[in-house]
Amino acid sequence: MSSFLEMHQISKTFPGVRALDHVDLSVRQGEVHAVAGENGAGKSTLMKIMTGVTKADPGGSILIEGRPVEIRDPVHARALGISIIYQELSVVENLTVAENLFLAREPVGRSGLIDTRRMNREAQAILDTLEMDIAPTASVAKLSIGQKQMIEIAKAISYNSKIIVMDEPTASLSHHETVTLLRIIRGLRERDVGIVYITHRLDEIFEVADQVTILRDGSTIDSLPIGEITRDLLVRKMVDRELSQLYGTHESHATDNVLLSTEGLTLRDPAPHGAKVRDVSFSLHQGEVLGFFGLIGAGRTEIMEMIFGIRPYLGQIRVGGQVVQIRSPVDAIAHGIGFVTEDRKSQGLVLGMSVRENFSLTHLRDYSPLQFVDRGREGARCRDFVATLGIKTPTIEQRAINLSGGNQQKVVIAKWVARRPRILIVDEPTRGIDIGAKAEVHALLARLAREGLGIIVISSDLPEVLAVSDRVAVVKEGRISRVLSRADATQERVMRAATD
Repeated sequence: MSSFLEMHQISKTFPGVRALDHVDLSVRQGEVHAVAGENGAGKSTLMKIMTGVTKADPGGSILIEGRPVEIRDPVHARALGISIIYQELSVVENLTVAENLFLAREPVGRSGLIDTRRMNREAQAILDTLEMDIAPTASVAKLSIGQKQMIEIAKAISYNSKIIVMDEPTASLSHHETVTLLRIIRGLRERDVGIVYITHRLDEIFEVADQVTILRDGSTIDSLPIGEITRDLLVRKMVDRELSQLYGTHESHATDNVLLSTEGLTLRDPAPHGAKVRDVSFSLHQGEVLGFFGLIGAGRTEIMEMIFGIRPYLGQIRVGGQVVQIRSPVDAIAHGIGFVTEDRKSQGLVLGMSVRENFSLTHLRDYSPLQFVDRGREGARCRDFVATLGIKTPTIEQRAINLSGGNQQKVVIAKWVARRPRILIVDEPTRGIDIGAKAEVHALLARLAREGLGIIVISSDLPEVLAVSDRVAVVKEGRISRVLSRADATQERVMRAATD
């Protein structure tokens, strides 16, 4: 079968940066074509050119069904049969699910007004295809991040595109939602839809892709049928290192000293459609990495938000053996608790501010004894953390929005570590970052545990939980169903505890 889309010798230069250097990519209908590479390899820039968001430099060419085209903008790309699902959500929070799916293309009745009944009916049909248990009339603002991501996927499917670009589509999805999505992708392939699939989860590439193109430093390294490449070879081509070099052996630093414990922790006044967390009891030791795993909606994040004072609770929280009352994040911080939230872009960082300004947000008083910020002292300490944590930025005055996902995550962790907490909660620490950056974040967490912090890691990525944790607490329907030692925590046992 000939290619539906061909991109030849595509280059793109931004001021001071060669983002793409003569890249080739060909995608057939009915093919799942993975594009792999580290953050900064050029994947997103190539996708923006493919979908009309960015113009390529002169010299390259794009063919659709063998005919040269110049893709003017995203609307033109959709007219040509190309849609994209971005990693960053673009749903409109104050609209319903159906209104999001048909935004700017609502069905109109004979009266000239929007036919709401028809729109809801057609939206329901799309939701049924995705096996989404969400009403088309539901407000998007009340949905979880995973559910919002599925709405984005539903919107792209509704365009009846010939090629759908999926940029990290499972980054916010639960295990069940991921399995459902991969099944949907196979169904789209059978309907002759081509999928360009970008993910940092290598297992998904080998599970669903037919072809994989590898980019590194803006250049095409190779393009191979999936049957001709192994996981180790893929990693080596992506990062020019062996897989064994990226992940060290796990070493436990847990002691008998209990830093944090809860007893009968119950969410007071849960949201109507949220997790009803109840009777949660667990302990966290000094130097321990305690993993929390569960399907999205199980209540993992709600448990941590109670401990951090974001949500009201019943039951007891002890820090260092003493019962404490945590009514707000200020109380939690005063008791030595830090919280790296799931959504680093909207909750963890002020993207328009510099690395230095973000770094000192949690402990600005350290640099302002006389109500004026000592910029020299603040900058010196920030530079120390940039060097220690390996944050790749040309200067501490670089705006956070211009950093890669992995480096943004390190800045969020740095701002909490600099406050010297005893307990650090990290929610989805590597969501949307590449395999090299994941290894760096994992190594950083291990180092912090070695220095005596108690660390809680919440992740939907089961291999990640198993790789970094000394113990794994499995959350199911608002309760801890089982706590497993590292030796007992296999993928099968953890998933059984999360689903049975």
